Amino acid sequence: MKRLLLVALCASLASGGALAKPLKWMDGPPGLPAGAKFAVLAGDPGKAGPFTVEVRMPARYAVPPHHHPTDEHVRVLAGRLSLGMGDTLDRAKAKALKPGGTITAAANMNHYAFTGAAPAVIRISGKGPFAIVYVNPADDPRKK
Repeated sequence: MKRLLLVALCASLASGGALAKPLKWMDGPPGLPAGAKFAVLAGDPGKAGPFTVEVRMPARYAVPPHHHPTDEHVRVLAGRLSLGMGDTLDRAKAKALKPGGTITAAANMNHYAFTGAAPAVIRISGKGPFAIVYVNPADDPRKK
């Protein structure tokens, strides 16, 4: 059995099947504060249907309180990301997530996120089209 698995793995590697394509990193969408980069792993966040993206957030980055019309599933891949629920960004009430940590923000639930002294990489999965609505319209980068 082990030999069969080894042969299958070697065949897959030889055909390029197990090699992932490099991610295409782009500036974050206009609805996010400047500084973030993202890459689409699956689907299209701008269209109806499931999607998965990775987001690189620089150190000392914050997304003010907002919500989405659909559930947002977040997994931290690198660094630390702090997330909190509510209408105001309260660093003391946020939960710091380490790599492997996950959280789901239900549709229309106000939440916020921020990094500390180091950058973070997260994976977001949800159903498109992706939309972000800020609690305080003045926080919306599209209006600046």
